[in-house]
Amino acid sequence: MKEVNFQGLNENKLVFTLTGDIDAGNAENFYNDVCEEYDKAPSDLLFNCEELDFIDSTTLGTFVKILKKAKTDGKKMTLVGLQPKVKKLFVICSLDTIMEIK
Repeated sequence: MKEVNFQGLNENKLVFTLTGDIDAGNAENFYNDVCEEYDKAPSDLLFNCEELDFIDSTTLGTFVKILKKAKTDGKKMTLVGLQPKVKKLFVICSLDTIMEIK
């Protein structure tokens, strides 16, 4: 189960808190939830991932789709607070070289 909580606009960034698991079963909903808020006010994106427990390859692809959408508009995407096991997936796939991970 996952939860995407839109925290609002903070310092010109759309802030989302991600919790639980995001996988092939709910990645499309995750994408749609993010895009719904982004399309209202395109801004840089910040994902707080401190409570994100699990992602799969589908989710990695979803993050790439979100990044492409943001970059098309000249916006940035940042992930913060990734747990080591989740961060490792981004590093293995070299996604840490194309998106900001703190």
